[in-house]
Amino acid sequence: MPEKANRRPHTKYVFISGGVISGIGKGITSASLSFLLKSSGYKVTPIKFENYLNLDAGTINPIEHGDPFLCEDGTEADMDIGTYEKFLDEDMGTDNFVTIGKIYKTVLDRERAFEYNGEDVEAIPHVTDEIIRRIEEAGKKKDADIVVIELGGTAGEYQNILYYEAARIMTLRNPGDVLHVHVSYLPTPNHLGEPKTKPTQLSVRTLNSMGIQPDFIVARSE
Repeated sequence: MPEKANRRPHTKYVFISGGVISGIGKGITSASLSFLLKSSGYKVTPIKFENYLNLDAGTINPIEHGDPFLCEDGTEADMDIGTYEKFLDEDMGTDNFVTIGKIYKTVLDRERAFEYNGEDVEAIPHVTDEIIRRIEEAGKKKDADIVVIELGGTAGEYQNILYYEAARIMTLRNPGDVLHVHVSYLPTPNHLGEPKTKPTQLSVRTLNSMGIQPDFIVARSE
């Protein structure tokens, strides 16, 4: 049945992943896509998921990692959050930046408070459920039409596998409401003088092995 005119359509989710090398430009891609969607009249909120166990970027050596970026609400975040603010001309905050340390702490605090009713707490489903909850909650708080989720790191790293599993679960639970954009590298070896697609093919195969088929590929080249 067609939706009623006054009924809000489902929130859409766009996952941005990276392949082959770090620093490929997921942050710029996420910010650019968010800007284009906002310019088209949609309400957009971006989220960056980081792989480190730190609760935020405040204790990380800025020379080593390039962090932190200080948000208006006091959140000490990744520099990609600054890129989001610059592109969208909006303040970002605690809902826009999540570390795996935050996720684990929330799950462990709930376990200590007996909120899981005696279940044995596992990475799946409890950690992945918390990741999904934060994504959906950010969309609700911002009343967003579209949530753009940047997954830190590179496809195939052990640190971010639970983010990818959460993305796979959301794709299954929300048919038609989730897209995957993969940012990958097309190197041009000097001795060949032409771009080679094999690294991106292998990166997409890594995604496929995790149950994810990218809908779009953003190819970064020389």
